Amino acid sequence: MTTVNTKKLVLARVAELAGVSAPTVSKVINGRYSVAAETRARVQAALDHLGYESPSQRRIQPQGPTMVDLVIDGTNSQYALEILTGILDYSAEVECEVTVRNMTEARLQRADHDALAERMRASARKGLILAATVVTPQLIEPYRRRNLPVVVIDPRNVPPSGCVAVGASNWAGGKSATAHLLDLGHERIAFIGGPEDVEQSIARLHGYLAALRSRGISARNEYILAGEFGRVFGAEGARRLLDLPEPPTAIFAVCDFTALGVLEECRRRGLSVPDELSVVGFDGLALVEQTIPRLTSVSQPLKEMGRAALRSLLHLAHGQPLDSDYVEFATELVVRGSTAAPLNNHLD
Repeated sequence: MTTVNTKKLVLARVAELAGVSAPTVSKVINGRYSVAAETRARVQAALDHLGYESPSQRRIQPQGPTMVDLVIDGTNSQYALEILTGILDYSAEVECEVTVRNMTEARLQRADHDALAERMRASARKGLILAATVVTPQLIEPYRRRNLPVVVIDPRNVPPSGCVAVGASNWAGGKSATAHLLDLGHERIAFIGGPEDVEQSIARLHGYLAALRSRGISARNEYILAGEFGRVFGAEGARRLLDLPEPPTAIFAVCDFTALGVLEECRRRGLSVPDELSVVGFDGLALVEQTIPRLTSVSQPLKEMGRAALRSLLHLAHGQPLDSDYVEFATELVVRGSTAAPLNNHLD
């Protein structure tokens, strides 16, 4: 009597359809990284066509906490830590286990997401949270194909249709920051932004422009700068602005770290803040309470955004519909010591 090895027959059939060897099929099924993304995609398509379920799909999942993955850039930054704190606080409340991957934006975009998604499925992960990154259809497709929901926090671009995102009201925050400076009597207000293709920076710039228009003030091209988020470009941008023949009396910085660079350049020049220059940041990180003077900033609830992202992901993982694909939190301008009326108001 001849015994038929069903597993070998399946592997052979999949290999034939995908145009690869049976060992390559075995590697894909077991979630190994050593297979090119294009080859893995062909094998997965053949597996799907034949309705094959891997052992990890067929096994009975053990009882215990729901497990999810989080990918975030720079877990040592205050921005990332506040998001992470919100996620972990909520995970403790609902008995969810979170695996944190520290990946830069560039590394995330280069990653083999088909392999990552397969490893998540094989280890019974239920979904993925991405923080502050560009999200493309190509990036999230491998997770969708395996029924692994993806939620993105503070996306750097407009997410693809159907992708759940959590963010803050960047446009309204930009408008309120600029309106505050206008209310103090400033008219020469500059904006130091982030990269020109990043959604948060674009929205904050548009809020700045809307506030100026509402007061009948025309935006001056030399007062609008685009660069990288952070202290280095904040200081560079401040140098360029303060060296103008008619420098601004106030600067709205796209984020708190950029505002720190502005404050550093003011100290280097011996320029008094807020007497000679008012400065506003955005994010409301804990560091704004430690600057001299304390930084006026638009606060966004990063911890609550982290909680909402995990809450949304768990709803999706358990097949529960969401009211909306986008959750937007209100921002709040918190006035501190870095803003005041211009010294020579109405005399310039």
